[in-house]
Amino acid sequence: MGYLYLAIAIIAEVIATSALKSSEEFTKLVPSLIVIVGYIVAFYFLALVLKTVPIGIAYAIWAGMGIVLVAIVGAVIFKQIPDLAALIGMTLIIAGVLVMHFFSKTISH
Repeated sequence: MGYLYLAIAIIAEVIATSALKSSEEFTKLVPSLIVIVGYIVAFYFLALVLKTVPIGIAYAIWAGMGIVLVAIVGAVIFKQIPDLAALIGMTLIIAGVLVMHFFSKTISH
């Protein structure tokens, strides 16, 4: 269940972070509420994850996947297209998450 909860935490965090831009510095009510609820959900599920997944691993996956997914949302919704350096960096982040998942003895499968 840990990794299912981690996926929920990541998705909630991506939704909340994406809504931050639309909240226009918390001047728009609906996007601001999405930000608040999204972060509450994200941190709640991240707390559940920590019962079964080591904190360093959970946070690395949460942050790394969040970066990549927020960049995708930024490109699709806000037309903020990453340049080559950003794409290379995100590829390295994904590679790091995969290395941890498949080769780390810290992660329980």
